[in-house]
Amino acid sequence: MRAEPLTGPSRPLAGLAAEPLLEISGLWVAAHSRSGGVPLLRGVELVVPRGARVGVVGESGSGKSMTASAILGLLPSGVVRTEGSIAFGGRELTTLSERELQGIRGREIGIVYQNAVGSLNPLLTVGEQIANVCRAHTEVTRGEAWERAVALLDALGIADAEVRARSHPHQLSGGMAQRAVIATALICDPSLLIADEPTTGLDATIQAQVLEVMADSARERGAALLLISHDLAVIRAMSEIVAVLYAGVVLEIGDTGDVLSDPLNPYTRGLVRSLTDESGIAFIPGRIPEPGAIGNQCPFADRCELVSDVCRAEPPALRELRPGRWVACHNL
Repeated sequence: MRAEPLTGPSRPLAGLAAEPLLEISGLWVAAHSRSGGVPLLRGVELVVPRGARVGVVGESGSGKSMTASAILGLLPSGVVRTEGSIAFGGRELTTLSERELQGIRGREIGIVYQNAVGSLNPLLTVGEQIANVCRAHTEVTRGEAWERAVALLDALGIADAEVRARSHPHQLSGGMAQRAVIATALICDPSLLIADEPTTGLDATIQAQVLEVMADSARERGAALLLISHDLAVIRAMSEIVAVLYAGVVLEIGDTGDVLSDPLNPYTRGLVRSLTDESGIAFIPGRIPEPGAIGNQCPFADRCELVSDVCRAEPPALRELRPGRWVACHNL
């Protein structure tokens, strides 16, 4: 039997946070092609409360990084937002000019990319790069910016920070380079830190250290953290709220512990089962569909164990099935 949604706010997720910092509502993003627009994000809903840690999890190709790019106004060439709202600190980001967005990136929203060395300028020392971000957004002298950069590297656990600040990216280990990127993202004390697969390519020990440093630094500065990852263990350890994304659609949102211990959406159940099964046997049959092949149906319909006629006739909307627990599924 299909469960009736609980009575709640008329707009999805409106009651998830008493004081939201970032609110994404009905976000559609499409790539242009000869045959027309191909949807990549399909009505994404997401709320990041002030000071909270929110995780976004899903398979490769689910739209996690595209969502981050849309927030920052850095969509790839040929990809555009077609519908929806992205409100940050009460301002609608989709109506701002590029100049206005540049004032927000780095100053109010910091970003940590997955390829640390690749996101650093090989021609400048890491200290210069961190200091340059500081000087671009604050009224400080070159010397003051340098001192702040060194102090932040030291706070992030880099020994001999003054010496390392004068090093070029290729002279740092992967873990050190990622800490330098975190320092670049935090130097202006942003209110939101977006981390997109921040530990990809690092060994397990360094991963744990980098994640701990990043979370502690964000918490000390009162910054909210939006963590994008395919790794459920990372999401479980690092986030309070999790959004499960599939083929550009948010299928489930709620308290991280609740979602991962008692998943409701069939995709979330399969994802948790496949990524936590120690035997390595459990998996979700099929594969994530190509964006142009989904049509007007639930994007998970072809892989779902609960699929019914309505699933192939229309996409499901997020409904609050339990207090603070939003799920998109026709058959729950």
